[in-house]
Amino acid sequence: MEESKRQKQVAKLIMEEMSDIFQREGMNIVEGGMVSISKVMVTPDLLEARIYLSFFQVKNPSELLHTIKERTGEWRKILGNRVRNQLRRVPELQFFTDETLEHVFKMEQLFKQIEEDRASKNKSSEQE
Repeated sequence: MEESKRQKQVAKLIMEEMSDIFQREGMNIVEGGMVSISKVMVTPDLLEARIYLSFFQVKNPSELLHTIKERTGEWRKILGNRVRNQLRRVPELQFFTDETLEHVFKMEQLFKQIEEDRASKNKSSEQE
């Protein structure tokens, strides 16, 4: 189902504000790695926001995600104070790991492996 214009506007607003909140709270650089918000999706009734986080060089992403989820009430309150003039109700926040970046790295490794296998087959066939 296609997102409505209002869903996209609210998602963009939440993404901008949450990115700033994470930056101010020091959650964007954790354990020597980075945390960024890769995507926000809002339900059609605008009462729930699904925030997808991307972890880069974080030692234990699942533990960090758990820590972020524990503070969901705090994040929602801060967000509410920032967007109270733009939204009637602050959506419930849900945090998820965005595994797109990991998927890209895995695909690149597979392609490199395939290329190396082809190169080694070509060398062995030339030697015969």
